[in-house]
Amino acid sequence: MKPILLTSIALILAGCTVGPDYHGPPTVTPTNQGFVRADAAAASADQPAHWWSALGDPELNHLIDETLAANPGVDVARARVRQARANLRLQTASGLPTTGATGAYLRTGNFSSLLSGGTSGQSASGGSSGGSTSGGSSQSSSSGGPLNLYVIGFDATWELDFFGGNRRAVEGASATVAASEAQVADAIVSLTAEVAESYVELCDARQRLSLTQQNIDIDARLVELMKLRRTGGAATDLDVVRITNQLDTTRATLPAIRAAISEQLNRLAALTAQAPGALDAQLANVGAVPSPPATTYIGDPAALLRHRPDIRIAERQLAQHTAAVGQNVAAQFPKVALLGSVDFAATHPQDLFNSGNFTYLAGPVLQWTPFDFGRLHEKVVQAKAARDEAEANYRQTVLNALADAETSLARYGQQRDAVADLGLARASAEESYRLTEIRLRGGTAATTDVLDADTRRKQAQLSYQEGLAQLTQDYVALQKSLGLGWADPSARE
Repeated sequence: MKPILLTSIALILAGCTVGPDYHGPPTVTPTNQGFVRADAAAASADQPAHWWSALGDPELNHLIDETLAANPGVDVARARVRQARANLRLQTASGLPTTGATGAYLRTGNFSSLLSGGTSGQSASGGSSGGSTSGGSSQSSSSGGPLNLYVIGFDATWELDFFGGNRRAVEGASATVAASEAQVADAIVSLTAEVAESYVELCDARQRLSLTQQNIDIDARLVELMKLRRTGGAATDLDVVRITNQLDTTRATLPAIRAAISEQLNRLAALTAQAPGALDAQLANVGAVPSPPATTYIGDPAALLRHRPDIRIAERQLAQHTAAVGQNVAAQFPKVALLGSVDFAATHPQDLFNSGNFTYLAGPVLQWTPFDFGRLHEKVVQAKAARDEAEANYRQTVLNALADAETSLARYGQQRDAVADLGLARASAEESYRLTEIRLRGGTAATTDVLDADTRRKQAQLSYQEGLAQLTQDYVALQKSLGLGWADPSARE
């Protein structure tokens, strides 16, 4: 009856888990409405698996694939996932019995027998001529000689998780695993955005370099024509100096553009885990800046809470700290462990498992520190404060994420309007150049007028190019702010 009663009490107490239960994160702001800054151009119904594929640039896709496969930052995050999973398995195993086995051979005797080298035993043997020599070990022991002892033991200890301390530890370890998996996602979101930003800057710099060199050629022709006109008396030195200054100013922009190209080549090489210069040949002839799609997926604030890895990390950290409170509360209560031990000891190996050489020990062990001068209580207070900090951090993370998304939406929408206006300006500059050429052929305009119109045309193209690059950068920033593109099946391997 007693074993049944003890087992029933243990099962009842095993269901008692002290400390606060985690019921999910707090509600920070209503998420049943759309984004305030969204418009019709940012409301596509379909979410692409990889947002960068919507830019339609195979070279960019290849660079991102290389980055996700080789970048050390992703490897670091994945290694932390493996560490967290191992810790979860360790915490789970802590709730199971601990077993052990020992084996020993011991030789013991008094100090005098060690000095005499066992001579007393020899004299005793020699003194009984023709006597029996059986029971040598016992005889040696009784005469002060050494004694051989063989011992084999098996033991087991099982701490009963009456108050749920170990269960809370498992909860916390599980939350840490999920947070580390979200950190992999966060690394992917950051790296894909960084690669796209760098690639767009590289394409933009190469386009600006080409257009600037064309402007330099036009300005050089204008200088030569102005010098000829000055020789013919149709222009002054001031006209020549003005055009020359324009040429020199345009040339002065080249070093910064070339430096930007080198910077982005080095940056992309580092992101793909390669040495500087490794991508120079591969990216020597990149095309124009990829344009964003006509519409793009943005979802709603509720989807943002699911997608943003930093929000997922903050939420799992809150769950982990909530579990830590319960773990520290459980530490205030008594700990009960079941201890069992079986030992066999004999002076001869063949006698080890005789019934007379068998001993055992079994029973519960109680551990409790009721008078610790408030140490355990302060640990609970500390854990609760850490939980409160995690909750505040979660709220702040959500608010920052919503502000980031709204700001990105606003910038993207405004820049799209700006690019539309720059497109109109480029078209009017093209038309102005065409009409000036017609006037030149009709004899009503000079060559310098055509070159001036061509300069304005190139400048309009350059402005449009820079505006388009900024629009694509804003598109990338929008995708990052929404936390998209982080699906990574290998993170669960």
